[in-house]
Amino acid sequence: MTAYFIRRLILIIPTFFGITVMVFTITRFVPGGPIERIIAQAQQMQSMGGSTMGTDGPSQPLSEEQIGELEKYYGFDKPVLVGYFLWLGKVLRGNLGVSTRYYDPVWDMIKERIPVSLYFGIVTMILVYGVCIPLGIHKAMKHKSNFDNVSSVIVFIGYAIPGWVVGVLILVLFASYWEIFPLGGLVGDDFEDFTGIQKLGDIIWHTILPLIAYMIGSFTVMTFLMKNTLMDNLASDYVRTAIAKGLTFRKAVFRHALRNSLIPIATHFGNNISVILSGSFLIEKVFNINGMGLLGYESVVERDYPVVMGILVISSLLLMIGNILSDICVAIVDPRVQFK
Repeated sequence: MTAYFIRRLILIIPTFFGITVMVFTITRFVPGGPIERIIAQAQQMQSMGGSTMGTDGPSQPLSEEQIGELEKYYGFDKPVLVGYFLWLGKVLRGNLGVSTRYYDPVWDMIKERIPVSLYFGIVTMILVYGVCIPLGIHKAMKHKSNFDNVSSVIVFIGYAIPGWVVGVLILVLFASYWEIFPLGGLVGDDFEDFTGIQKLGDIIWHTILPLIAYMIGSFTVMTFLMKNTLMDNLASDYVRTAIAKGLTFRKAVFRHALRNSLIPIATHFGNNISVILSGSFLIEKVFNINGMGLLGYESVVERDYPVVMGILVISSLLLMIGNILSDICVAIVDPRVQFK
């Protein structure tokens, strides 16, 4: 098993190389980069200043020499692979570059937002696992009952609606129309003047609506995964044999079927690591939560390529490490698993 995990760790290197090369190449050919943005801003200032207009709009405000200097500054004067290896060399030294929009170090920008996304990610995961596993077990034990049917309809409705759409709906209803919750953000305007208990209450008050949006998709998948897996195990011969020997149905579920049913749940645990830290682009945008998701969304929209690549480095490494943790979780839950 040790050799298997060593091979998985070694495979992180070529996988990381492939992911970053592909995205780095895409960023080079996508229009609207920092140079185009600077030219557009200069044209806008030229228009406001009443400068001479060409037949097709404002004339080119920058000379070829100035554009060449900008390309050199941003590293666009080199071939893609050369630029990639120069970027990779900086990453290996712990330097993720400087934002082309804010001109701040990328790592400092990411570091400021990690606690926010980590907070929402951990709370969401605790609630999802804490509710979905018992709910899935109860639905499997009460299969085709009124409780199972009604809860399935509710859960399926939640699954059919994306989390960010749910966020918009509940924000309009509970924050704008009924004014029960705040319109966005993580804390209120008077947060610094609150006592400790008041600060905690303010954070919880701002957290409720985003948490609902975060949970809606994962909640459905995890609930039905738990239910369906448990039902498959309840139909197995070893469970029927245990009941035939006099074990009650409830004891057969919790003593025999449950542990095997947790294996698919364990495979998803490690994959949630990257989601915990990266957050959700659209949900954080809807609720104006200054986390990793909002930073990623803005960096993509603004073509802030160093930030895009910095977030990609962190999220891809976390995803690959999470896959290895999933295998470890499976081995812990099911001792029959032998990785070779």
